[in-house]
Amino acid sequence: MAASEQNGNIADHVTGNASGKILFIEYGDYQCPSCGGAYTNVKSILEEYGNDITFIFRNFPLTTVHPNARAAAAAAEAAGLQGKFWEMHDKLYEGQSDWENLDGTKRTNMFKTYATSLGLDVSKFESDLSAKQVTQKINFDLAVGKAVDVNATPTFFLNGEKLDDKTSSGIVQSDLTDIKAKLDSLIKK
Repeated sequence: MAASEQNGNIADHVTGNASGKILFIEYGDYQCPSCGGAYTNVKSILEEYGNDITFIFRNFPLTTVHPNARAAAAAAEAAGLQGKFWEMHDKLYEGQSDWENLDGTKRTNMFKTYATSLGLDVSKFESDLSAKQVTQKINFDLAVGKAVDVNATPTFFLNGEKLDDKTSSGIVQSDLTDIKAKLDSLIKK
């Protein structure tokens, strides 16, 4: 979704083919183990179907069970303000076990280490972690997710339709048979 007056000028993070035939949306939580499991499989899907897919990631931190999830979402969004959302997205999932159980200062230091490795202005990154724009984006993603009945992570949508539990579980558990069949069907339309 592009930034517009209707959505509060809050743009989605998009990768793949911006004009692909298929809109693939994930509502995810950076601390969620299932989202971490789905991460490499989503990357695989994007590599295989990238020319046909517009992929959007939306933050849906489940802070009651994942206390570091919102801080991780803020790290991704703060990196995004410097044009490195997807790079931080990758670092957070690939390093999930390194930061998921850290407390505030140690967690922030880990995120700053990631920011340094990505060549970000670390002092700007650190101040952006609590910036209004970052908070608004996370809150917006949560509100949109709740409006479309997201209540767990990861939750996936293809062309506006929520994927069934079997297909979503397949993405998490590396059984991509169902999702590939759905993608192939949509591509042929």
